[in-house]
Amino acid sequence: QVQLVESGGGLVQPGGSLRLSCAASGIIFSISTMGWYRQAPGKERELVAHIISGSTTIYADSVKGRFTISRDNAKNTVYLQMNSLKPEDTAVYYCNGYIYGRDYWGQGTQVTVSS
Repeated sequence: QVQLVESGGGLVQPGGSLRLSCAASGIIFSISTMGWYRQAPGKERELVAHIISGSTTIYADSVKGRFTISRDNAKNTVYLQMNSLKPEDTAVYYCNGYIYGRDYWGQGTQVTVSS
């Protein structure tokens, strides 16, 4: 059974930083494409970033230069370092794993950027 468990969300002031973690189990992590999505109230879920099994990364334009996705295959964990956070980054952030044509999702973690 595949499980993706996110952690690291919370409340932060504009300009601050947070690091999200997603621990995966039940999946061949090293060959999976891992990613982060987010969904703000009243909006559709959108891609934030993803990292292919090697080190190739893709970012949404809105987070380029501020967010960094990385992975530790030894720990089956993917990270999202978020710097220079803005109020518009407020959303529930979901971890995603994609392998063999199937998507897997975590339960989500709330990130709120507010003064």
